Amino acid sequence: MRYAGLALAFVSSCCFAFSGPMAKYLIAAGLAPIEAVWTRMAGAGLLLIAVLAIVRPRALRIPRSRMPFFALYAIMAVAGVQSLYFVAITRLPVGIALLLEFMAPVMVVAWVRLVRRVRLAPAAYVGAVAAVLGLAVVVEAWQGMRLDALGLLLGLAAGACCAGYFIMSDSFGDDVDPLGLIAWGMAGAAVVLVPFSRPWDIPWSAFTLTTTPAGGGVSLPVLGAYGWMVLVATVVAYILGVNAVRRLSAAVGATVASLEVIGGAMVAWGLVGETLGVFQITGGLLVLAGALLAQTATASATPARDPGESGEPGLVALDGVSSRG
Repeated sequence: MRYAGLALAFVSSCCFAFSGPMAKYLIAAGLAPIEAVWTRMAGAGLLLIAVLAIVRPRALRIPRSRMPFFALYAIMAVAGVQSLYFVAITRLPVGIALLLEFMAPVMVVAWVRLVRRVRLAPAAYVGAVAAVLGLAVVVEAWQGMRLDALGLLLGLAAGACCAGYFIMSDSFGDDVDPLGLIAWGMAGAAVVLVPFSRPWDIPWSAFTLTTTPAGGGVSLPVLGAYGWMVLVATVVAYILGVNAVRRLSAAVGATVASLEVIGGAMVAWGLVGETLGVFQITGGLLVLAGALLAQTATASATPARDPGESGEPGLVALDGVSSRG
């Protein structure tokens, strides 16, 4: 199960990696970044709800006791990550904002250890720190050391919301269908973002164009780029990601997800002409090493024990199933 979860997390990261490059086509056609985010969330939510209503309607049923969980998932795990990041990049260099968002692995490890009191293998700590250091090298963080205080808080808040996504994906029980959670999460996020995106002002005619991102690269139909962003970089990516976290645990899943930054750089290199430098390649290798180190935590985690067997806090295994609850 661990290796299946690792494979799912890796493929999920590769799918998520298309979101930024595909969004560049929408922005080049005239959409604002927050408008591109809204069309992504709304399209993915409507698509999933429509498909599930036909093939698996029971997945859309929300237990009354779980309504707060669904609302928090939509606000924090979906809308919060997207909106806070896009506001942060108006006050910070993009690389710094991205690094702050992907502090999530460290935040998840801290939460699991301090709040859930799960005894993690040393590899989990080393892997999370290595992944963040690798991301710092990828984005060349030393070039943006003069930070706006509000932008710093917004970036860290985006990271906290991203950590919340992994923790919540690892915490719900059998009474919640993962597909229904993702569908309502996307739709709910679109509703939350309406006041900021103002969809009635979106230049919808842009979807009929064929465009090239500002930095050059391959020309694509905007509608095709949007469809790929919705189907692959959102629907498939979230479904695989949630299922990966439930097999690997939140701590390991968050660290492996850091590979999204490297995948995004590679997709951007292939599609929009953004080159990879020595720092991107070196940092990418460090992120990969961190992800692999974190994965070994699932093999060496302390087995679950009955808290009543000793005076110590209960120890919980990180196999993605017994770690929950």
